[in-house]
Amino acid sequence: MPKANNSAVRNLPAPFLRCWNWTRNQELVVLVLLFTLVAGILAFVVVAGAVRGGGMDDIDKAILRAFRNPNDLSQPIGPRYVREAFRDLTALGSTTIACLVAALVGGFLLLKRQYGGFLLLTAALGGGQLLSKLLKLYYGRARPEYVNASHYVDSNSFPSGHAIVATVVYLTLGALLARFVTTRPQKIYALGTAVLLAFIVGLTRVYLGVHYPTDVLGGWMVGLLWAIICWLVARALQKRGVVESPSVR
Repeated sequence: MPKANNSAVRNLPAPFLRCWNWTRNQELVVLVLLFTLVAGILAFVVVAGAVRGGGMDDIDKAILRAFRNPNDLSQPIGPRYVREAFRDLTALGSTTIACLVAALVGGFLLLKRQYGGFLLLTAALGGGQLLSKLLKLYYGRARPEYVNASHYVDSNSFPSGHAIVATVVYLTLGALLARFVTTRPQKIYALGTAVLLAFIVGLTRVYLGVHYPTDVLGGWMVGLLWAIICWLVARALQKRGVVESPSVR
């Protein structure tokens, strides 16, 4: 931008200057998300191709064995209370818990008349579930050999459905929560907590032996990509006035 234009912008009244800076930041965010979307799709194609060709099997099994009791590979390492804690935490990515959380938050959004946020959350969860089922059917990867009878699994392994659901739901909730707070540290906390929850759910799936590490990695990728697509669509609808603005009310 020419120097004269920069000077003119700096001389704008404070409310207009804040609006100018917000607009520029939003455009930068969109560009970063679009780049992440394209790069993420390419990365997923590479990982999925390696998984389907068996190129990641040795690494996957080595990491899984590192989490297993060497005297009993059917059990994860660590005392019983640690295993129980991981079983509890893994439920954060289950369909039951995700739907419950989404329903409770969705009710709040409806009371706030944030219909766009409600539709975004519904589309994110429903689309994530559909993607999980379709991709599992397409790749047809068997579960790890360490899965025992105490874990109920009735679907294929790649990508991890729990990782997809956790990433989609918690990132979407984090983005929605960021709409209702005003300071940057609060927004970072909301999104950082969402990322942490998705990471914990993925880690529990590997620790419990119900997924290979690449299953979880693929699930994180799919969940992130779908969350980005939902966010970009919601933003486009907001610009057209189809849904409400993300401003705090």
